[in-house]
Amino acid sequence: MKKILFIVGSTRKGSFNRQLAEVAKGLLEGKAEVSYLDFSALPFLNQDEEYPASAELGRIRQEIKDADALWVFTPEYNSSYPGYLKNLIDWLSRPVVPNDYSSPVIIGKKVAISGVAGKSAAAGARGKLRELLTLVKAVVVEKETGGSLNREAIVSGTYTPDEATLLALQEEAEAILSD
Repeated sequence: MKKILFIVGSTRKGSFNRQLAEVAKGLLEGKAEVSYLDFSALPFLNQDEEYPASAELGRIRQEIKDADALWVFTPEYNSSYPGYLKNLIDWLSRPVVPNDYSSPVIIGKKVAISGVAGKSAAAGARGKLRELLTLVKAVVVEKETGGSLNREAIVSGTYTPDEATLLALQEEAEAILSD
């Protein structure tokens, strides 16, 4: 059974993107083993602290390495992804072995991208995240899911994907499971 590591780019407990991730997790039930990456204690990238890697960075790298694929759920802040998520990807793009630029754990890793935001459906964040992940040599799944928040969701704090979003999420789940 494939191991899919979910990365939620929001630290908010009731995050709409965490809610979307839970829906995606349900779609993968019985087809993949899903876990969530906790990177809340990862410090800001600092080359002075790169070697030896901290225990926290070592744990995160191992979880990335052990996963068959990653699925990123990103909010959109000012038409882009949050700095919290960028910091993680920056760390993952760094060599594990000093000066060995073939050693970053993100290279060749299959990654799916989804996002929930207002009317934009996180299109700006998803596009820029695709660009960044491609730059760091991840293999980005072509299918993406973008969910729009309506006023009711914003007021209630509860996100329920519409039929089109559910269909896109199902197609993305199938794409991340494919070889």
